[in-house]
Amino acid sequence: MAGPPTQTVSVDGRLLRLTNSDKIMYPASGTTKAEVIAYYAQVAPWLLPHLAGRTVTRKRWVNGTGPDAEVFFEKNLPDSAPDWIRRVTIKHRSRTNVYPVFESVADLAWAGQVAALELHVPQWRVDATGVALNPDRLVIDLDPGPGTGLPECAEVAHAARALLADVGLECIPVTSGSKGIHLYAQLDGTHDSDYVNAFAKQVAQALEASMPELVVSDMSKAKRRGRVLVDWSQNNGNKTTISPYSLRGREEPTVAVPRDWDEVDADLRHLTIDEVPARLAERGDPMAALAAPVADRLATYRSMRDANRTPEPVPDSVVRGRDGDPTFVIQEHHARRLHWDFRLERDGVLVSWALPKGVPDSTTGNHLAVQTEDHPLEYATFAGTIPKGEYGAGEVTIWDHGHYDLEKWNDHEVIATLHGTREGGLGGPKRLALIKTGENWLIHLMKEQSPHAAAKEPAPAKESTAKRTRKKPASARAGFVPPMLAVLAGGRDASGDSWAYELKWDGIRCVAVVSGEQVRLYSRNHNDVSASYPELVEELAGLGLDVVLDGEIVALDEKGIPSFGRLQQRMGVTKAGDLDRLRRTVPVQLMLFDVLERDGASLRDLTYDERREALDDLGIGTGLVHVPPAHGGTLDEAVALSRSHKLEGVVAKRRSSTYDPGSRSTDWLKIKNQDTQEIVIGGWRPSSGGRGIGSLLVGVPVEGGLKYLGRVGTGYSNAERLKLRSLLDPLERATSPFVDDVETAASRDATWTTPKLVGEVVYGDWSPAGHLRHASWRGLRPDKDAADVVLETSAEVRLTPP
Repeated sequence: MAGPPTQTVSVDGRLLRLTNSDKIMYPASGTTKAEVIAYYAQVAPWLLPHLAGRTVTRKRWVNGTGPDAEVFFEKNLPDSAPDWIRRVTIKHRSRTNVYPVFESVADLAWAGQVAALELHVPQWRVDATGVALNPDRLVIDLDPGPGTGLPECAEVAHAARALLADVGLECIPVTSGSKGIHLYAQLDGTHDSDYVNAFAKQVAQALEASMPELVVSDMSKAKRRGRVLVDWSQNNGNKTTISPYSLRGREEPTVAVPRDWDEVDADLRHLTIDEVPARLAERGDPMAALAAPVADRLATYRSMRDANRTPEPVPDSVVRGRDGDPTFVIQEHHARRLHWDFRLERDGVLVSWALPKGVPDSTTGNHLAVQTEDHPLEYATFAGTIPKGEYGAGEVTIWDHGHYDLEKWNDHEVIATLHGTREGGLGGPKRLALIKTGENWLIHLMKEQSPHAAAKEPAPAKESTAKRTRKKPASARAGFVPPMLAVLAGGRDASGDSWAYELKWDGIRCVAVVSGEQVRLYSRNHNDVSASYPELVEELAGLGLDVVLDGEIVALDEKGIPSFGRLQQRMGVTKAGDLDRLRRTVPVQLMLFDVLERDGASLRDLTYDERREALDDLGIGTGLVHVPPAHGGTLDEAVALSRSHKLEGVVAKRRSSTYDPGSRSTDWLKIKNQDTQEIVIGGWRPSSGGRGIGSLLVGVPVEGGLKYLGRVGTGYSNAERLKLRSLLDPLERATSPFVDDVETAASRDATWTTPKLVGEVVYGDWSPAGHLRHASWRGLRPDKDAADVVLETSAEVRLTPP
């Protein structure tokens, strides 16, 4: 029996599998899935700015709408979703959800494909790192009770507009496409959701007091007949509202549409899918002021060029909504130094990198790629001479050009197959990866892969855990998983049969992504450190596995004890000659303690015991890669064992716990044999007569800067003092980065620095003022970002300025 009709289409440069595109989603109007997808593509320029940065909860009608239709809300993004959709993890009071954030036409097309007709979003956005911000808008929902409708809602809307205007808020009406009207007002983001929700409740109560015969602010159904409910609760941080320009899952394909105030009268009605695109093209978006501002992607490009002095194209605006496959161009640029300019079309511009050594012609090595400013699409055909004295002066020729198939694009990795011309420099289709490592990128020639590899079924998981493993398309297997983090045990009890104990290794966290011979090692903050540890890459490549592993890279001293000081000699080293020497003098090993994915299936929803069994079943045990056994005794016995081996301590893990990526969880507790604290350097004091630093002024991040934790003046070698001075000199600034006072004795001769460098210290105790006592330097932590540093103590230490 034949399956449902399937086709693979290119949407905004991404391949999307569509099934049953002729399926009727709205029986009353005959509107099909294909027409739903086409609508979302048409309104994307107006809809996406309202979705930008907001987590999207979808309401799905898999078999179409109708009186008896099956419908459900979906918060978490399923594992079957394309890996190019942005994912954001939000921890609520009682749960953690992984939401999508829609950023492209392809994201909307996917929503239409899975029959997610309604798109609901909160009143807050997330920042670039996925952290939830304060709400930037207020919403009041005017919901007509029995015996009322849009005319009554319109009357209340005008009264609410006047009330909000009195407190300086201009609101915009939106016919919800369901029953009533939503009123939106822009906020400046200075107040949290609880504050905004309380204010909205006051607005509702004020309207009820002034219009008691028509308005009710109480949710009680008994009071709603003949009245309009002014629902203020959608400002709650856990609530969502239908997005402007989203479809509704009604009998007819109605839409939530922002309106002009002169439309809000007794004749107001809801608009449908057929009316909205033409209306937008003619009238624009009345709610545009509340949408996310659209950045000028070409501002930097224009600032560097004078259209009267260079033949390069200098357009006034970005080209948006261009049809066809995304294009690429590689230009040979004979400037002050010969290099190649590598450009990929993305969101109306050419995202650009300079390649000093050109495109690699072998899969065994990487070339440097330096990201430059976005260029206009018109630059794809530019060839000529940039005059002397102008930016980029020299001869530009086109080395190859054509279109590309996109496999992955995120902040850290781009994978695409380029299809150039017959006579071009690529010499045929090439699958290339751009990988961000620290500040710069590398470009890598990848092995060829079938364009439909992502549709292959991964190998099945073991029968005992298959029901809770989450299968992924092959293209998603190579993804980095932010590691789960432990917290200091403090007074928390980690004893008993419900806990397992692992020895704590003194090294750097490593997420190893292994797909056969392709191996990448990532630090905790998603930096690719593969080039610094080639022996581990080689060892993992020889295992023949398809897994994502969590562990610790360590360097052992002559007694077999992990030495963080020795490991520092390997951090960031990538030159072949230096690595050859260090592989002999400072060998490293990888200690594994978790498996997150296996054969394309996620194991993160399994318990610790189940994941540990899966890790042991991999049979890993090589000269450099190990799975240290978990300790089977009591907590006291595990701590005694770690001390006898002079290890850092013990990590207690709750046996029933699942793996929560990026979370710092009390399901994992650290019991340290020596108190350590990660710190951020905010200043330094000179040494007596030397060129290096004498002591460091350190802190931890809080809102507005650093909380001062004191001075660190011991534990440095002379070489370290000089190295720190060389790293801190470029970060010098005029003002203190600390939010609280630094003692006069330290601040008098201090040099302040931008709080960027992360280090680690050992200490004896805390002072009553919350400063480190007897702190001694352990070393820099280039594997960690300043924003990740937290206070790891159970002591009562104030983190807010007085």
